[in-house]
Amino acid sequence: MKIAIPKESRSGETRVAASPDVVKKLTGFGFQVIIEKGAGEASAITDDDFKTAGATIAKDAATALKGADMVLKIQPPTIEGKGAANELSLIKKGAVLVAHLGAMTNKKDVDAYAKAGITSFAMELMPRISRAQSMDILSSQSNLAGYKSVLDGAAEFGSAFPMMMTAAGTVPPAKVFIMGVGVAGLQAIATAKRLGAIVTATDVRPATREQVESLGGKFLTVDEEMEKDAETEAGYAKEMPKEYFEKQKAVVAEHIKKQDIVITTALIPGRKAPVLVTEDMVKSMKHGSVIVDLAVEAGGNCPLSKLGKVVETHGVKIVGHQNVPGRLAKDASALFAKNLFNFISPHVDAEKKTLTFDWEDETVSGTLITRDGKVVNPLLTGKGK
Repeated sequence: MKIAIPKESRSGETRVAASPDVVKKLTGFGFQVIIEKGAGEASAITDDDFKTAGATIAKDAATALKGADMVLKIQPPTIEGKGAANELSLIKKGAVLVAHLGAMTNKKDVDAYAKAGITSFAMELMPRISRAQSMDILSSQSNLAGYKSVLDGAAEFGSAFPMMMTAAGTVPPAKVFIMGVGVAGLQAIATAKRLGAIVTATDVRPATREQVESLGGKFLTVDEEMEKDAETEAGYAKEMPKEYFEKQKAVVAEHIKKQDIVITTALIPGRKAPVLVTEDMVKSMKHGSVIVDLAVEAGGNCPLSKLGKVVETHGVKIVGHQNVPGRLAKDASALFAKNLFNFISPHVDAEKKTLTFDWEDETVSGTLITRDGKVVNPLLTGKGK
C-alpha cells in the first residue's frame, strides 16, 4: 500500500501531514510512504529526517501522488487549474483522502471528491467521543492556537504580564479576558495565568465554569437560564438566540472596558463566527489594549479584525493572524500527523499490509464524506442533526 504526503500548496500553510515518528510507524506496517521534496521544510523537518524514518522522497507532487492508495494532507487538495495546480486531478480514482477538508463550508470541493471517485474523510467532523480524542485534529491544533494567541497578544501589548514589585514602583498585572472556553480558550487561560495575568473568561456553556475556575480564572456569566441549553450532544456550542447576544453585549461591554488583552475563540461548526466584540466595545477599550481574534478565518469575532494582519483601530491593536497553529509548525505537524495515524491504525490489516475500514465504526462513519462516487455524510446530505 502506497501512502503519499504532498507539500502543502495553499498560501500560508506551514504544516505537513507527517512526522518522522509517524512515518516510522507507517513503514513498520509494511506501507510505502512517499513524501514530496521539501514538504517539511516550513515545519523544520528535513527530507533527510523523513528518509531516515523510512520514507521515499519524490521530486514533486505529481510523482508523490502517482498511484497512491492513500493521501494524507493538512488542507483540502486544490480542485481547479491544470497539472500540479489541480491536486485532485493527480489523485487516482478509488484512493483514500484524509485531511481537514472544511466539508461543511466547501460543498463544491466535496462534490468534486465524489465526482473523482475518491473516498474522503473530513477529520474536522470527528465525533466528540472519548475513544476519538486521540484522533481529534480540532483539539490538537486549537490547543496550540490557544497557547500562541497569548504569546501573540503579549508581543503586541506594551506592558508586562505579571505584577512586578521593584524599587522604582509596582507594575500591575495585565488583565486578560478569554471569550469562548473550548480547547483553545482553556489553553489560553492556562498560559495567561502562567505569565502572571489576572484572567477572566466567558462561554455560552455553563459547564465550562468549573474548568475556568480550576485553571485559576474567574467566570463571567451572561444568562444562566439561556446557557442551560447552549451545547449540542456532540459537545459544540450552539448558535444562541438574538436576545442572548443582546444581553451578552451589555455584560461584556462593561467588562471589556477594564481589560488589557481580549482573546476571542468562539466558533460554530459550519457557520460564520459570531460577533462578540463590536466596534463600540473596541472604542471603549483603553489605548494600547490588544484583541487577538482566533476566529478571523471564519469571519471573525470582531468585525474590525483583518485576516492575516495586525491592525490598530481606535487605539487598540487587533491581531488576526492566519493559521495560528501553523505558527508553531513543528509541533502542529507532529500532533496532526499523530491524529491521522491514530485514525488509520485501528483499520490496518497487518497480514495483507493494507487498510480495511470498519464502516460501522463511529470515527469512520462520522468523518466519511464521499464514497463510491457519492456524498454520503448525513451532515452534508441533509439527513443529519
